[in-house]
Parts: sequence; structure tokens; C-alpha cells
Amino acid sequence: MINYNKLNTIYKTNSFIEANLIKGMLDNFNIPNFIEKEAIGKIFGITVDGLGEIKIKVPYNYRWRALKILNIFSRRQKMKIFLDTANVSEIKEATNLGVIDGVTTNPTLIAKEKGSTLTEIVKEIVSIIDGPVSVEVVSIKADDMVEEAKKLHSMAPSNIVIKVPICEEGLKAIKRLSKEGIKTNCTLIFSVNQGILAIKAGATYVSPFVGRIDDIGWEGMDVVRDLVIFIENYGFSTQVIASSIRHPLHVTQAAILGAHVATIPFSVLQKMVKHPLTDSGIEKFLKDWEEFSRSSKSGTLLS
Repeated sequence: MINYNKLNTIYKTNSFIEANLIKGMLDNFNIPNFIEKEAIGKIFGITVDGLGEIKIKVPYNYRWRALKILNIFSRRQKMKIFLDTANVSEIKEATNLGVIDGVTTNPTLIAKEKGSTLTEIVKEIVSIIDGPVSVEVVSIKADDMVEEAKKLHSMAPSNIVIKVPICEEGLKAIKRLSKEGIKTNCTLIFSVNQGILAIKAGATYVSPFVGRIDDIGWEGMDVVRDLVIFIENYGFSTQVIASSIRHPLHVTQAAILGAHVATIPFSVLQKMVKHPLTDSGIEKFLKDWEEFSRSSKSGTLLS
């Protein structure tokens, strides 16, 4: 039974077009929904003219189903690929391909870039990539993690995401940073339970290490799948980053399972571009064109 006196707001926007898009999607799933226009303060089944915030509302007993649908819709629009490296040359080359949305680093990757300071590396990365850049704390106590995180964040507040390992002190730090509006990426996750705790603490991203989980005989992608389901079931905004990617198949599996992000090494990105049939096809086209050029007066397509 629908209780029209008890409605929950599940979406807010200032766009009539966006409001009607969300309404239509909920209608398709037979979820009763209403558009409330703040400036008038009344509930309508259709949009009205005027200014003010627009709220999409559903009956209380439909709220979780509606939120799950909105989460799935939102995720499908925002699948991202991050590059897992601190090498500036790799980042520049990958960015030129037009497929990279962000970068993840860690102390090991940073340590490979000898001859530069952490600050120099981070500032150069954020000058190249217009997106999230994860930089990890190395402190082991929550107070120290928070202090270190604030210094890292200050380098580029609109880009820097603070990577924090899953542990008791890390969860404390994530909670505090979340309250201060600093984005976090909870790393070194090897179980669904660890991911659930990080999500509950307020992590912006959680990073299950699928490759390392595979190494010990478990299915790393199972953790990705279950965390995505957990987020959908309860309406959390945390995004799952499939991490420790070892090969292109991992990327494919992450995409099919609904991971919000896959962070991949540059070598895997290069392999994703390649296919033997593509290579042989290009080789044949060039060979055929060379023969055509020799047998004709023209050596160009437009002459």
C-alpha cells in the first residue's frame, strides 16, 4: 500500500530535463514518484515552470528500490579508467589517447621515480591529468595520517585523493577526513568485510586488489562484485576501484561486474589496444596500398 503522506527525497536537481529523465526511468520500473518544486512547495506529477530546486520523491516503502535503480543508472554513466603509475611520461602518453580519467599512485610507484621529490611528481601529474589523483599516506597512526593527508591534499585540493590502507587507524583517519570533505581511497582491500567497513567509514573509493587475491587462490573479482552489490543495495556513494590489475581480461571482468573504476598499469593499457587481427589487417591494407601505388600514377588517396 502506498503512503502518500510519507514521501522520501531520493534525488535533487535544478534541471527540468534531468528531473523528467529520472522520473521517466522510475516510471519504467513502476515506482510511484513525484516532482516537488521548492519555489512553490507543492507536489506535481509533471514539471512546472519557475526557479528553485527540484526534488524527486517516492513513497517510503519504495525508497531503497528507487535508490538502487538510480545507483545502477549513475554507475553506467561513469565507468572510469585510471592509470596506475607515477611515471610522468606514461601519464602523458596515456592521456593523449583520450581514455584516462585519473591516476593512482602508491609509495612503491613513487619510489621508482628517482631524482624527483614527491611534491614535484604530484604537481606534475595534476598538471597533466584533469581528474582524481590518488596519493598514499605512509604514517601508521590516525592523527599522523590526517596531518599528512592535509599536506598532500593542499597540493591540489580539486584533484588529490588520499590513499589510506585498511586497518583500524586507517578507518579512523578516513572517518575524520570524510567529515572534512577530503576524498579518500581505501587501499589494500582483500575481503568484502574490509570493503564494507571502509565504505561505512566514508571512503570515496575502495580498492580491492584483484591480482593479489588471485595469487593466493581466491577469485579477486568476487570481492569487486560483492562490494558493488553492497553499494547498490544500501545506496552508498562510494566507488569500487578494481586494483592490482594484471592483464586485459581483468579490465573486461571489472567492467562486466560493474566496477566504477579500473586502475591499470601502462603495460596493460598498451595490451588493451593491441589485437593480432588488427595488426595483420593494418599490415595487409598497407601492403595492398603499396601495390596500388606502384601500379598507378598517384600515391595518395585524394589525387
